[in-house]
Amino acid sequence: MFSFIMRIRQSLILKIIIATGAIMLVSTLLLIYLSIGFVNNHTMSERVRTADMMGNTIRIGLHDAMLRNDRSDIGTLIQRVADFHPVETIRVYNKEGEVKFSNNLEEVGTLVGEEHHTCIVCHQVDPPKQQLTLEERTWEYETEDGNHFFSVQVPISNSKECSGGPCHYHPSDVTVLGTMDLVFAFDVANAAIADYNIQLITLGTIFFLITSGGIFLGLRQIITRPLSLLTQCSEAIAHGETSTASSTIAKRPDELGKLARSHEAMVNALQTQQEIINEKREEFELLFDNVPCVVTVQDVDYKLLEYNKESRERFNPFPDAYCYEAYKGINEKCEECPVEKTFATGLAHCSEESRRNPDGTYSHWIVHTAPIRDKNGKVTKAMEMCLDITERKKLEEKLKESEKKYHTIFNNAPNSIFVLTNSDFTILDCNNTATSVYGWSAEELIGKSFLSVIHPDETKQVTSQMRAFTAINQVKSVKRNGDPFYVDMMLAASGHLDMEYLLVSTTDVTERLEAEQQLFHAGKMATLGEMATGVAHELNQPLTVIKSASNYFMRKVNANEPIPEQTLYTLSKEVDSYVDRATKIINHMREFGRQVDQDSELVDINDCLDRSFTLLGKQFAARGIEVQWEKADSLPPVLATTDQLEQVFINLLVNARDELEEKTESGVSDKAVITVRTYQKNDDVFIEVEDNGDGIPEELTHKIFEPFFTTKKVGKGTGLGLSISYGLIKDFGGDIHAENGEQGARFTIKLPVAETEHVGKSTTG
Repeated sequence: MFSFIMRIRQSLILKIIIATGAIMLVSTLLLIYLSIGFVNNHTMSERVRTADMMGNTIRIGLHDAMLRNDRSDIGTLIQRVADFHPVETIRVYNKEGEVKFSNNLEEVGTLVGEEHHTCIVCHQVDPPKQQLTLEERTWEYETEDGNHFFSVQVPISNSKECSGGPCHYHPSDVTVLGTMDLVFAFDVANAAIADYNIQLITLGTIFFLITSGGIFLGLRQIITRPLSLLTQCSEAIAHGETSTASSTIAKRPDELGKLARSHEAMVNALQTQQEIINEKREEFELLFDNVPCVVTVQDVDYKLLEYNKESRERFNPFPDAYCYEAYKGINEKCEECPVEKTFATGLAHCSEESRRNPDGTYSHWIVHTAPIRDKNGKVTKAMEMCLDITERKKLEEKLKESEKKYHTIFNNAPNSIFVLTNSDFTILDCNNTATSVYGWSAEELIGKSFLSVIHPDETKQVTSQMRAFTAINQVKSVKRNGDPFYVDMMLAASGHLDMEYLLVSTTDVTERLEAEQQLFHAGKMATLGEMATGVAHELNQPLTVIKSASNYFMRKVNANEPIPEQTLYTLSKEVDSYVDRATKIINHMREFGRQVDQDSELVDINDCLDRSFTLLGKQFAARGIEVQWEKADSLPPVLATTDQLEQVFINLLVNARDELEEKTESGVSDKAVITVRTYQKNDDVFIEVEDNGDGIPEELTHKIFEPFFTTKKVGKGTGLGLSISYGLIKDFGGDIHAENGEQGARFTIKLPVAETEHVGKSTTG
């Protein structure tokens, strides 16, 4: 039995046959069962229907006799119907449950209770049912001796003939007068059904055997033989042999043919994959042997089992050599051995190793180890890969020396240097000069915002300028003790790896600015000294008018003569206007001569030129110098300091005046002209001051803006005017240069158009 079960488990065809047979058997039995049930139910249904029809026929036949109350005819009719097979008993009950008529005369006159099956179907509810279905009127039962019967009740309803003439016996409000119970025997019908069931089972068995045999033969021919051929082909291929057994099956158009074709495609694919695997294996072996680092495979005793070309050329290991013998030439394993750790933990490890070479130099390499496991997961070998990093070590040493050198330079630079984040200007590092100048330690500065060392009045402005310019001049900063000072800032964006940062170098220019202010003020005083004659002339005219008016008033007073009101008003008005003119000249000189702060403002170039010429106009006219104005309308403002820019213009006009004065005195020309023009080009405003003098000697052009350089006679010039002008224009972010024009010298100033958000600081970028 066991061997048969094993044979079934090992045979696909037997499994299919058994499974198919089981399905056929279950299907056949189910069909027989359903057929028998259908026949039984149909036969019973036909019996009940026939019995009901018979009952209704008998009721109709008894109707006339009941109207006549002819009991003998009723009894005779019931007795004759009861003689037909399979009618067993016919009873007629009234509403009180009394048997009024029966083919069994002994039952006539007997009473049955409400629990009897003929009564309970109506009297189980209150009021009693007046109508019953055929199913409710049918009752199936067996007697104690095993006989099988069923009964059908036929209700006897009241009619017009019963409640009216000629009968008038039953009231008209009574619906049901009684019931007739017909009992039928099952013996003949059961015998017929049993014969039918036997025939059906016999037919089903024959069908099952024929169908199962056909299926067995068909499966054997269609499936078993092709599968056996495919199995033989697979076994032949598994042993490395060739077989064409599947080629015949592959020609079939059905699923087995498709399976055979798939089998052949799979075999071809396997052969192709095997060729690829062989090729890859050769490729990996070639890569292993030619990888540009030392690669070895070691056993648990640290013996070299395999090694690549680099290992052979670098260490020349002998057969069965240990790794420590081949690598380092020692007789015992290293104290910190990554291979040992890999065998102990089953994990990959990494370490850095060094060795002293025979020539006294040292070699360094990084060691990576990885476990090699057998099919049971046990670590039996380890792969070790060594990457030579000797050159990298040398570069690291050089890098450390370089970092040390540049760190020394960084810390000892004469300027304060900050390293800031590019996003929010957080201080990342600073040098020693920064800590000395600003008064904070490096630990206190690092992590703070660079804006914390900027004066609060300029924080917002400097923030925007740091993002726009590479140089910012005269930034007001604060030390730790709160003392303000001025610095020039140089900015350079840089980056390293994924981080961007900003290098800021600051130079304390407080002392320089103070010296420049003193020099600038001295220059202004010198300019005022040179303009003294012109100012005296300007003031002389108002004083003359005032003197004449006062003499007139005195004469009239001394002579006791009245002064006409109109004359008094006219002279008073004239005196008042000349007093305003003198006051304006004096106030202008006071403003020009006073010390000014360094904050810049929006300056209108044309207005500034007009103010500059106010103090010089009379001088130029007295010397016969004509000034021609070529000023452009609606020039945009520039960012500068009004008094400083006014001094620049006065210096240029005075230089032109002096040059032309020498020319007119020498008699070379009888007409001296200075041309002043302004215009805009792109985002710059240009101012040109040109004279028709002798011009600038070519060999002196490059010296003209140097401090204390002058071509004037001794005692007439300090040599500071053009030098101061050059510095001021540069502070305003502009440019000034001198050249020879068509006749004389031409000085050109270029200033950028002001951006209102940058008002208050001189910048370049």
